[in-house]
Amino acid sequence: MTTSNRRAWLAAALLALAAGAAQADAADTLREFVRDVKSGQAAFTQVVTSPDGAKRKTSSGSFEFQRPNRFRFSYTKPFEQAIVADGQKVWIYDADLNQASSRKLSAAIGSTPAALLAGGSLDEDFVLKADASKDGLDWVLTTPKAKDGPFRTMRVGFRGKTLAAVEITDSFGQQSALTFQEFTANPKLPDERFRFVPPKGADVIEQ
Repeated sequence: MTTSNRRAWLAAALLALAAGAAQADAADTLREFVRDVKSGQAAFTQVVTSPDGAKRKTSSGSFEFQRPNRFRFSYTKPFEQAIVADGQKVWIYDADLNQASSRKLSAAIGSTPAALLAGGSLDEDFVLKADASKDGLDWVLTTPKAKDGPFRTMRVGFRGKTLAAVEITDSFGQQSALTFQEFTANPKLPDERFRFVPPKGADVIEQ
């Protein structure tokens, strides 16, 4: 092997080692996020793509969470909807229909992406595998250990230590990609943000 070839192989090996180290760090970043970030808030954009890739729906809004077991997704476009976990129940409210439905938190979350926000046991519920870096983000592939859950895989993307994106593939092959803007870690959030009282006259369905 010539000197130039040896240098090329050495450079390739060092690059491979560096990439492996970066990916391992991405999995650790997710563990640190779940361990250390007790509350958070951000704006988000969500794009849902059908299994055949033919249909795409875009929505946007804001989200907040407070561990344990409290979070709020407030959709503002294309229509108003709220998903609120108050520590006991998860409420879904459709403003256009003036309809609210609720389920017990344990039944609604399980091994779902919301479990990351609710503060579940990460390594007990999910298998973590570092994924390739892309679009300036370090990605972690998470797969639920429960085989009968509502989703197949979830990829979590970080920019440094900051949560930047989540990509979910559900059990039907539908994909949902969320990108976060202006994420703030550990803000002080009022308890009222995680309370839901059905508006007067709303149709309420409790499961």
